[in-house]
Amino acid sequence: MTAVREADRTAGRQPEQQSRPTPDTGRRQLRNPLRAPLQALRAAPRGPLTAAAALAVVSLLAYATVRHFVGTSMVDMIVYRAEGAAVADGHDLYALRVTEWNLPATYPPFAAMLFVPTTWFGIGVLRVAITAGNVVLLGVLAHLSFKLVGWPRREVRPIGILLVTGLGVWLEPVFTTLRYGQINLVLACLILWDLNRPDSRGTAAGGPLHRLPKGVAIGIAAGIKLTPGLFAVYLMITGRVRASLTAGLTFLGTFALGALLLPDATWGFWTKYLYDSSRVGKTEIVDNQSVRGAVARLLHTADPGSLATLAGATVAVAGLATAAWAHRSARWLPRGEAWGICCAAVTAVLISPISWTHHWVWCVPVLVLLAAEAAHERSRPVAVRRLRWRPIFGATLLAFLSFAMWVVPHKGDLDQHLAPLAQIPAAVYPLVGVGFLAAAAARVAARRRAAGEPLLRLPEQRPGSWADGRRSEGRVRA
Repeated sequence: MTAVREADRTAGRQPEQQSRPTPDTGRRQLRNPLRAPLQALRAAPRGPLTAAAALAVVSLLAYATVRHFVGTSMVDMIVYRAEGAAVADGHDLYALRVTEWNLPATYPPFAAMLFVPTTWFGIGVLRVAITAGNVVLLGVLAHLSFKLVGWPRREVRPIGILLVTGLGVWLEPVFTTLRYGQINLVLACLILWDLNRPDSRGTAAGGPLHRLPKGVAIGIAAGIKLTPGLFAVYLMITGRVRASLTAGLTFLGTFALGALLLPDATWGFWTKYLYDSSRVGKTEIVDNQSVRGAVARLLHTADPGSLATLAGATVAVAGLATAAWAHRSARWLPRGEAWGICCAAVTAVLISPISWTHHWVWCVPVLVLLAAEAAHERSRPVAVRRLRWRPIFGATLLAFLSFAMWVVPHKGDLDQHLAPLAQIPAAVYPLVGVGFLAAAAARVAARRRAAGEPLLRLPEQRPGSWADGRRSEGRVRA
């Protein structure tokens, strides 16, 4: 070796350097998730960013004060912990009853398996950890919503994320999610993260999570709670067949895992407990902000029967059709995919037999989308500016800040005896949801008309066809 080094010096060459160890790719991938937020914070305007951070801190401190005096039972967190304990101790999962309300387990066995780590900590620690985690998830949901909508500019998005995180705790669905210790924000983030990813798998860089096929996170969310399965239907009807099948197969994987580790609980859930609506709660109470709940209160009955089923089916067809229509009109509709996803989300909450108020955390991406439309409207010249989206955004925001359903008399069986005028605040979210779907349909129709496109393209009407050529010629002459 000495001779070789001497020969290299003689020839005027530097001795070969010993190869350095390659950097740990695992550590680099762990640093990547932190690098992007830090870079975004550095790029944000200092003054507005500082003001937004101060406002967020003040709002969160005010929330903590209100939370202290109002009291937060976090009963759902206690149920989750009891489910995890039943799995860990080998007890009957669906026989448990906890808290003073004798609440049962209502999620699939796969979800209960994920709750096992909550048994490692005391209730006091869990209260703090889950509350803090949900506040962080609110910020993640804001980030995913801004990314979905493509608004505002990247350098100012950190300001928006801080504002949504700090002020969003006053939105009734978010407030109630925090109060009960619910998992709605986890599910919304899983779904929106998945839907934000490109449809083609490609060679995704940035870590193993980005290499997962699209649809996996939706399948996991559906395995935890069944309603996210509607997003697999949305992917299917919009032509993303592979992603839809991936979501379905992932869901079947969660079922198989539950059947393997908890065979008795899996059999009981899928053959009996899933169909027992009394385990979830009463349909007619104002807590239930689904179409079925609104019809039950309107009819003054606990069992609205076939009329509620027909109303739910109508909303399901109309909502999914509007979602697919928005997606397929993305060539002419700005933020078309965002409209489609928000329509699918609103439809999922509307048609579920029971949608508690905290299930409506999808108000966050809906409000971000409406805010983007309002901002785009404001950017137009005054001569062509129209006041449409700003009032719609304001009314929607007010509805989710109003806590309206809790104002009407609802103690005992008063939910079944509401006066006609009380029906409106008691069903504020279904009314907002149906109104949002109607606004989306009107938006798609208006954009297609403005582009000279038919509202519905018939199978024989393909781009570049004779009919398209005649329409283009007519527009040129006009």
